[in-house]
Amino acid sequence: MAELKFEIIKNIGILSESEKGWKKELNLVKWNDYAPKYDLRDWNEDHTRMGKGITLTEEEVNKLKDVINNV
Repeated sequence: MAELKFEIIKNIGILSESEKGWKKELNLVKWNDYAPKYDLRDWNEDHTRMGKGITLTEEEVNKLKDVINNV
């Protein structure tokens, strides 16, 4: 399996924290050699381990904001 490379470009915010110290964060992340995307997932304290999450383009984030505003 190929090595996964990532770089957190910008921490946008923390949504929650588990009892074990993992934080659900919204970040701008560059995965491998691709353009940065918005990323929502759980991270351990030093960002060396991560849980499953989702990545969104800027267009998708804007659409999600519209959808949430209608809730």
